[in-house]
Amino acid sequence: MIADGLVAFVKRACPTCTLIEGEMRELARRVPEFQVVSQDDPRFPAGVERIVDDRELDQSWLNQIESTPTLIRFAAGREVERVVGWDREGWRKLTGLPDLGGDLPSFRPG
Repeated sequence: MIADGLVAFVKRACPTCTLIEGEMRELARRVPEFQVVSQDDPRFPAGVERIVDDRELDQSWLNQIESTPTLIRFAAGREVERVVGWDREGWRKLTGLPDLGGDLPSFRPG
C-alpha cells in the first residue's frame, strides 16, 4: 500500500465499480500516486498498472472497507479522507480532478 496518495478499493463483481472503470484508468494516468486494491480480480480494472491483489481481503479488513468502490486519500500512511460509492463531487474533490466522471450519473451507491 502507498503511504501518500489515493487508493481505490474495488471488485469486478460490483456494478458501480465496473461503471467507473474508465475513471480509474484516468486516475492512473493523471495521478502519479494512485493505486487500486482489487478484492476479486487482480486484473481489474484493465489498463491500471498499480493493482494490489486483495482476494484474501486483508487490506480491505485493515482499512475497514464495507462497500466498494471506496476511494481513500492517505498522507504519511494515515487515512485523511474517504468517499464511499460513486459520488462525482466527492471523487472530484478528493482527486483534485474537476472534470472526472462527467458522463456518469452524479451518484451511484456501491
